[in-house]
Amino acid sequence: MIDPRLRMLQLVAHHGTVTAAARSLNYTPSAVSHQLKALSADLGVVLLESEGRSVRLTEAARTLLRHAQLLFAQAERAYAEIQEGSHSGIFTVCGFATAANYLLPHAAAGVRDAFAGLDVRVIEAEPARCINLLLTGDADLALLTGTTDLPPVSDGRFDQRPLLDDPMDLVVHKDHPLAQRNSVALADTANERWILGRPEGAYYPLTLHACQAAGFTPDAAHFADEWDTGLALVAHGFGVTLVPRMARIHHDWDVKRIELSGRAQPSRPIISFTRAGARNRPTIIKAMELIEAKAASMFTL
Repeated sequence: MIDPRLRMLQLVAHHGTVTAAARSLNYTPSAVSHQLKALSADLGVVLLESEGRSVRLTEAARTLLRHAQLLFAQAERAYAEIQEGSHSGIFTVCGFATAANYLLPHAAAGVRDAFAGLDVRVIEAEPARCINLLLTGDADLALLTGTTDLPPVSDGRFDQRPLLDDPMDLVVHKDHPLAQRNSVALADTANERWILGRPEGAYYPLTLHACQAAGFTPDAAHFADEWDTGLALVAHGFGVTLVPRMARIHHDWDVKRIELSGRAQPSRPIISFTRAGARNRPTIIKAMELIEAKAASMFTL
């Protein structure tokens, strides 16, 4: 077994404080601090130094984590090999809201049916929490949408692979002049009032940059982070908005979804994350097969 204190150190490095690392592990800060002090004493080196309210990893700690990362990945490969003949325990998938609605339940049900005796769980969570769930071992597979908060592709803690690009569609009121079209260039909406996500959110820059690429800056009339809120505003004539193809629209709303044409066709990347070395687990392979098939069947208007 790998020394669990290495995972604690990894989480302190990830979160920047002992308190946040302890919270993610459901430990008390004093327990984590005590364990890391013991690890430091066992190794005869200083691992953490105080820096205001956070801590700084010493060079020794960074060296230790570099080697621990290889150990974690090799352990995941071992678990994958062991799983070839035995499927028990808990398998957890997590992801952002749309994925949790339309992709993960389908995949979880398929894995449950394929591996008798396996307890399959689904967690809806924002990207930052999904990453933490992977690091703590509380999730095995995560579906995340590309944001600036995601770890870079070079982050050796994870195996991350592009799954699909989810196109963004224009949504207008059913009586809007554009509702008679089957496709619309984003430039045709230059004079519309827009419903956007919050400026600090992930989808505001996606819409803003797409509109600017089409030659205009959108007139931000309302702000809504939830797709249902934005669509409800459209249904009541407050403006137009963009929604991802994967998001479903209530049939009783008086709106029309229209595919975008031309050069400015925004999409949101959806990426699958596992811990490094875990990708070949039979459960993860099966889940990804189901997710990919489900996603392919959804992308029709």
